[in-house]
Amino acid sequence: MPPKSLKITSPKPSPSENAKNTAFSPIFRLHFKHAFDIILNRLIQEKGHTIKTTTSRTKLNGEIRYPEVRVIGTSGEQLGIMSSKEAQNLAREQGVDLVEIAANANPPVVKIIDWGKYQYQKMKEEAKNRKKAREKQSELKQMKIGLKISDNDLNIKIRKIREFLEDGDHVKILIVFRGREMAHKELGQELLDKVLNELAENAIVEGKPQMSGRNLSVGIRKK
Repeated sequence: MPPKSLKITSPKPSPSENAKNTAFSPIFRLHFKHAFDIILNRLIQEKGHTIKTTTSRTKLNGEIRYPEVRVIGTSGEQLGIMSSKEAQNLAREQGVDLVEIAANANPPVVKIIDWGKYQYQKMKEEAKNRKKAREKQSELKQMKIGLKISDNDLNIKIRKIREFLEDGDHVKILIVFRGREMAHKELGQELLDKVLNELAENAIVEGKPQMSGRNLSVGIRKK
């Protein structure tokens, strides 16, 4: 009787493992793409050919083929003028890349850096700046004004509100009632109207004024 054949099967990956293998973040994918371009560039360079990367117009490694280049080191130090081949060898010895940074200079300027790491850090910085911009757009400033404020102090506060609006901030104006002033809410409305009239050329009123506790408030934004 012939022996039975054994059927060996691999355990199926769990859904969470599949997610880890497929759902790479955009940062990881871009970093991997840059690393792949650099490795491929180096492999082809060894055989005397060059390729153009699709992710950037910046020339890298074997794409740099000037008779002479001015070389900047990894720490920003000047390494002098040499041939492109010598500069490429220097970068290769350090395990990093040769990157063109000023093609129109005489001679062209190149820098020895880790291109993949540089692009990764640059992308993180751009993401940070975008986040700051979003936070700036949604920032809400408050300006409290009392009923007994002097004309000079009121003008100072109005000028400050204009500065907030010019910066793209939203401003919440609060007319603050103290003590027995609550019995004269119409004075607060008159003061608020006066402030809004002064800002009419700069601001758009968001909604109707609302009374909350001892504060009469309204929001405004730049026109």
